[in-house]
Amino acid sequence: MIRQLGSSLSDVTYVFDEPTTGLHPQDIERMNELLLRLRDKGNTVLVVEHEPETISVADHVIDLGPGAGTDGGTICFEGTVAELLTSDTVTGRHIDDRAALKDTVRTPVGVLEIRGATTHNLRDVDVDIPLGVLTVLTGVAGSGKSSLIHGSVSGRHGVVSVDQGPIRGSRRSNPATYTGLLEPIRKAFAKANGVKPALFSANSAGACPACNGVGVIYTDLAMMAGVATTCEECEGKRFEASVLQFHLGGRDISEVLAMSVTEAREFFGAGEARTPAAHAILNRLADLGLGYLSLGQPLTTLSGGERQRLKLATHLGTISPTQRLRPRRADHRPAPSRRRAAALLARPTRRLRQVGHRHRTPPGGHGARRLDHRPRPRRRPRWRPDRLRGHTIRPRRGPLHPDRRAPRGLRRQLTRASRRP
Repeated sequence: MIRQLGSSLSDVTYVFDEPTTGLHPQDIERMNELLLRLRDKGNTVLVVEHEPETISVADHVIDLGPGAGTDGGTICFEGTVAELLTSDTVTGRHIDDRAALKDTVRTPVGVLEIRGATTHNLRDVDVDIPLGVLTVLTGVAGSGKSSLIHGSVSGRHGVVSVDQGPIRGSRRSNPATYTGLLEPIRKAFAKANGVKPALFSANSAGACPACNGVGVIYTDLAMMAGVATTCEECEGKRFEASVLQFHLGGRDISEVLAMSVTEAREFFGAGEARTPAAHAILNRLADLGLGYLSLGQPLTTLSGGERQRLKLATHLGTISPTQRLRPRRADHRPAPSRRRAAALLARPTRRLRQVGHRHRTPPGGHGARRLDHRPRPRRRPRWRPDRLRGHTIRPRRGPLHPDRRAPRGLRRQLTRASRRP
């Protein structure tokens, strides 16, 4: 973007796909200024964005929806930002959303000590992170948040780390295989029909021999782009015809994998197909706003936000109530006391707008740590250790009052929240 600002070209159309990803509110303001400068040079600037701060500086807004997946794909609104605020679209309702602050906060059950952290730009940092509560670690981009967490917390016994790394998977991978949902489904089909579970995997014994369980046939056209055509033998269902004769609750395995998360949650929640293990995984997916995804949809077709929520939903089920966290001293030796397990979420709101998932601290006294820039999630935490350019600010207990010292981005959110009727 900086290079384009120095160009003498004009009447150019620039397309930016979520340029504010991972940025602090202070940096979002700077990004908005750069976008406006590109526009003022006589160019057209098209931005795909979720951040209300960036949407608010737009001259024209196009809102797609009304939902996601099969519930989306239509233009719900087109006009100015002022008109968007009065519209009844999901974006219009949430762009000016002002959540109320919590009146009470949960009491920590202990602390996770970090002593003498020196990773990258950290300067002999000491901080106590409370356990059993939701803690947000915030600060401007590059201030040392990830260095503090990944250098001093990740890798400890009992810590589940969910970072920003993309999930890996080929066209054969789908939400059912990635989350482990396919395993209880396969066992339920095998038990109901008296056969082996391997038959109900498109990557194993039940795969269509013509397409090897992919559902499509790839044709290499040498000098031209390859072509993918639906397998004629299995008609894209990925399984042998003999496997599709086995049913669970009146459905074969291909019909189950074609279900959405919402449909599958109802299907496996009661009746002949009731499978508690599968139902628990589907509940987590639905809680994170992925109810519209098909169980057998290839991971390669998912958006960045969908993949991140899928990863988060998978890790949310990895902490058991009996798992415990063992704090370490500065010399990395285990301390005598033992604390509950901790879940570490690195920027969980990245690429997200509104998923409708309520804050839930993990059960059993577990703690949750969240690295984030966005002001709205930071209104709900119990504690907020602020990191700012290599120095430590004493952790402060939330919620904040608008009159107290707070980052400018959070202060604006709180001020507008107090004005809300």
